[in-house]
Amino acid sequence: MTVMLVGLQACQQECYHFNEGSIFGTVYHVTYLSKNDVEPVFLAELNRFDAELSMFNEKSTLSRFNHHDTSAFSLEEHPWVQEVVSKSLATHSLTDGAFDITVAPLVNAWGFGFTQSASITPAYLDSLMAFVGSDKLTLNGQILRKSDPRVQLDASAIAKGYACDVVAACLEKQGITNYLVEIGGEMVLKGKNPKGSDWRVGINSPEDDSTSTHLDWDQRLVLTDRSLATSGNYRRFYIKDGRRYAHTIDPKTGYPVQHTLLSATVIADDCLTADALATAFMVMGVDKAIKLAEELPDVEAFFIYAGPNDSLYTKTTSGTEKWLP
Repeated sequence: MTVMLVGLQACQQECYHFNEGSIFGTVYHVTYLSKNDVEPVFLAELNRFDAELSMFNEKSTLSRFNHHDTSAFSLEEHPWVQEVVSKSLATHSLTDGAFDITVAPLVNAWGFGFTQSASITPAYLDSLMAFVGSDKLTLNGQILRKSDPRVQLDASAIAKGYACDVVAACLEKQGITNYLVEIGGEMVLKGKNPKGSDWRVGINSPEDDSTSTHLDWDQRLVLTDRSLATSGNYRRFYIKDGRRYAHTIDPKTGYPVQHTLLSATVIADDCLTADALATAFMVMGVDKAIKLAEELPDVEAFFIYAGPNDSLYTKTTSGTEKWLP
């Protein structure tokens, strides 16, 4: 995405600012119309967010819960964590278990989390599955409990999307109503771009030649006042003994998914919802995912999947046409 922007600390009149940097192990890009550069304001908010939901910070609220016992854990002073858990449990139910925030032990075992197991065996995975499952979590108001002290939460599949919502809310508090917030590929778009038009964004096309991954634009969309998140298996994977292991873990089996769906892009009212559904759709596979997406109000989706001879194909929900340029 290329946009010509003005990068000043302050403008006598409103102008577009472009801020970029690193956060959560990825990159953020924030474009907005304002008299002032408000990057310090939303960065402070993102750092507070990270202190709540990071799995890599042992002092974060999420990490403290992961090391907590089965007694009550209060989220009264942690509304972001409460919202993430609440949305995760709702998405788990909506997707018949395809999304599961308790997948942390499996993600770690396969080498995509904050720790890594030395070896994977069916017996070892079975032992982990004993304490994986959202049915082992209970959220009553602001009180969170787990039925097994070994239960651990992994918010990585949902946190970047929610962080985009957090930054968007921060911009709105500053009176900013024209902006694009992007963190690691997840986006919130509002108002108009610097040219006075709706925002133009692209969906990456994965092309794997078995030795490296080449990304090109497969589809461009023109939209505003919406959120967008993409989940895919073409960036995070490893090859061991000639077999490719993707980072998307099926919480029902404990194994990385093995199907033709390469990426799922979801457009929704908020990025938290879009991010959660994009992850769930990657677990479900293209046919089940598109069926559910068509049933959900205010949700559209764009899928890229592999066909015969490694050709790439796309499927979209019926409502995506209005955003095509």
